Amino acid sequence: MLVGMKSPGSATPVSAFPALDVSAFGAYDVRGAIGGNVTAGLYYRAARAAAEVLGAQTACVGFDARATSENFAVAALRGLIEAGCQSLALGLCGTEEVYYATGSRDLGLGLMVTASHNPLDYNGLKLIGPRARPLTGAEFKAIRKLTASGEFARPEAVGAREFTDEAQREAYAAYLAGLTMPTEMGTHRILFDCGSGAAGPTLKAVLAELNRRGVEIDAVIARGAPDPSFPDGVPNPLLPEMRTATARAVVEAGADFGVAFDGDFDRCFLFDAAGTFVEGEYVVALLARASLVQNPGQSIVHDPRVTGAIRSAVRDAGGVPALSQTGHAYVKDALRAASGPYGGEMSGHHYFRDFFHCDSGMLPWMLIAQQLHQSGQTLAEAVAKMRTEFPSSGEINFWVADKGAVITAVRSHFEPDAVSVDRTDGLSCDFGDWRFNLRAANTENLLRLNVEAAGSRALIKARTADLSTMLNKWAAQ
Repeated sequence: MLVGMKSPGSATPVSAFPALDVSAFGAYDVRGAIGGNVTAGLYYRAARAAAEVLGAQTACVGFDARATSENFAVAALRGLIEAGCQSLALGLCGTEEVYYATGSRDLGLGLMVTASHNPLDYNGLKLIGPRARPLTGAEFKAIRKLTASGEFARPEAVGAREFTDEAQREAYAAYLAGLTMPTEMGTHRILFDCGSGAAGPTLKAVLAELNRRGVEIDAVIARGAPDPSFPDGVPNPLLPEMRTATARAVVEAGADFGVAFDGDFDRCFLFDAAGTFVEGEYVVALLARASLVQNPGQSIVHDPRVTGAIRSAVRDAGGVPALSQTGHAYVKDALRAASGPYGGEMSGHHYFRDFFHCDSGMLPWMLIAQQLHQSGQTLAEAVAKMRTEFPSSGEINFWVADKGAVITAVRSHFEPDAVSVDRTDGLSCDFGDWRFNLRAANTENLLRLNVEAAGSRALIKARTADLSTMLNKWAAQ
């Protein structure tokens, strides 16, 4: 039951709003430096603008464990209320809890205050459309424009309220558990590393729900208390230097496998019992197989960075691989278009049709536990063949001044010998026995390179060296 908390206070007249720096707006979310282009005023105006552009009458707001996030969420709530939105305050939570609230309650807008894995002096905002769909490009641009101008057409509303619901997290946990087969999950000892981010309290609720359904998870939780100082660094297990503590904890706990979350836990990462990190493309392949068991013949969406293991697993399981541009808004749209059960990115984002086509960091580890129990394999055994048959370089970053010019030069050099060329996201060239993808970062002068080969690490090493020599020449210019 919703309980009314407070009514909006007096607001600044529309005519008093000056122009605002909106350089923190990126391709589909907001990220920037606290006190620079990220301020409480930005959250207030972005929230009010989003409500107006989308015509939202209802909304929700959550925030991560960063020190500034709660105050920024308060500013966003004020913007929503003054725009006339009945607003559910979720408090400290994960991005997927905002997805769930927006989708399950049929809300017109969801806002998550988070900078995910960005540095500690950053913060940001994720904007979620009606029923948890991603915003269109036109909607996002309109919100950016209105945030900058402050020329709101909606008058400041009277009667909108902020609400809380103490049962919200339990409802989310029950929904997630309902997407698994608890009787098939078995008994596992799992090391969970929450990285001092937002995951800990929600993980406990999920584990409690699974326990109520008879699942026996022997959970060992590391760094489970949210800590805005992030004493060990902002959690981002995609970075090799951030994995050491998790790997050690998995071994010390004698765990069957380990799970590590990023700051807002919309991504999760896996470690086998020896503490070895499981590369993202292999996790996508495992989840694709699991999804196709219940959805034979359907499409599995994946990004173009590393594809060999994924496409092989999908085809072997009777599914259809479907390529998408990298990024949550693009994968969600592609998943909707393909009507498939699952889509994954090697960066640790996993999307599920039955979870409002959104990404979840909690659902993947439950499905992996289920798959391992059903197969009788360890996690290391489940990925061993893929590691041998489909090795890859891992993502390598190069700083360059002109991203477009470099990609054009690389294309001119390699395209004549390629069996196929794809431009879904950056440049992908396939030569039959090896393949590379080179794509530009959205917000930095970075090019990201991934190289893979059919069963040959020596070939990967040689071709990575060739590409690196070429890219480093450009970086030096």
